[in-house]
Amino acid sequence: MIERYTLPEMKAIWSQENKYRKWLEVEICACEALAEMGVVPVEALREIKEKANFTVERIDEIEEVTNHDVIAFLTCVAEYVGDASKYIHLGMTSSDVLDTALALQIKEAGELILKRLNELRDVLLEKAKEHRYTVMIGRTHGIHAEPTTFGLKMLLWVAETERNIKRMENAIATISAGKISGAVGTYANIDPAVERHVCARLGLKPARVSTQVLQRDRHAEFLTTLAVIGSSLDKFATEIRNLQRTDILEAEEHFKKGQKGSSAMPHKRNPITVERISGQARLLRGNALVAMENVPLWHERDISHSSVERVIIPDSTTTLDYMLYKFINIMENLLVYPENMKKNLEKTHGLIFSQRVLLALVENHGLTREKAYELVQRNAMQCWRTGEDFRQLLLADAEVAAILPEKEINEIFDIGYHLKNVDEIYKRFGL
Repeated sequence: MIERYTLPEMKAIWSQENKYRKWLEVEICACEALAEMGVVPVEALREIKEKANFTVERIDEIEEVTNHDVIAFLTCVAEYVGDASKYIHLGMTSSDVLDTALALQIKEAGELILKRLNELRDVLLEKAKEHRYTVMIGRTHGIHAEPTTFGLKMLLWVAETERNIKRMENAIATISAGKISGAVGTYANIDPAVERHVCARLGLKPARVSTQVLQRDRHAEFLTTLAVIGSSLDKFATEIRNLQRTDILEAEEHFKKGQKGSSAMPHKRNPITVERISGQARLLRGNALVAMENVPLWHERDISHSSVERVIIPDSTTTLDYMLYKFINIMENLLVYPENMKKNLEKTHGLIFSQRVLLALVENHGLTREKAYELVQRNAMQCWRTGEDFRQLLLADAEVAAILPEKEINEIFDIGYHLKNVDEIYKRFGL
């Protein structure tokens, strides 16, 4: 399913072709630095830049023999370059190439995800503007509480998406590190100036200190960030799933012409895409846990992380890219039903104004909170049991009526009271 819908950019980032192209970039940049230092002859550098190439098929063929991917890559490149290839990988270890190139791939993937997050924020902002005053019931513990607006729900999602944008920016900055420091990170066989040159050319920062590898807390931060973003999408999707329930039906993912909801029941309009997003968020959280398991390596360097990362990093970035792509589409085409929101507001026969009655008794008429709560709750519980109108119950309650005039009770049941600060909240978003 992911293969069918994900746009080609993310797939290209994790292709073998792109991976080896990044490896070659790292190697050539190192040769440039060594040439500036007089270690690599200028003519050899020119020859390397002109001739260096590879084919994925040939690398695979060589690796069948060497059982070592970097050596297979270098052997393949050497077949194109010839004698000057002896200057490639000079003083370097495999992870100088692997980790620096992987950082480039992750950075590319992160920037694509960041682009989608910005698109999502914009779509959510438009929904927030459209439904600024679309009144709906606010729910706590799944139970009707007090009125809010659908626009405020959208603003809540905007704020969370903006936090995720910042998280993603920070995670990209953390992962955008390279290392060209040799077998144990001491620069014994390669000058630190090579690392500075390579990283500057590739848009990375040199690691302040490393072993043979970049430390995996960087990768764990990136993958946990993906999991947090996925969990936000899961939260948004879960809310849509709830709002689409038949007994609520305040919002619904678009059901296109010709779509089928059930093989057995032709009437079904199931929230299949948001359910898919909720399911995929679980993959991201699982992969984030695995990324944290990669942090403790033997003496800060072994290879136990490598095989795992070949799965979880492409898998997580591709999955989140897909989730964002689909959720943007869901929000652009979301069906919203204000008339059902109004019906649901009225389902509890005015109970949603109970706090206003309580406050009026305390603030306007001097009752203790305990006494006021007792008067309001006794009528509220009768409303729950019988379905009678809450306002009429208050008017008929002699003890309440002796304190609250009818005019004041009627004013308490004004829905507009709950919307008086909506504009103040919107101003915080420049709206």
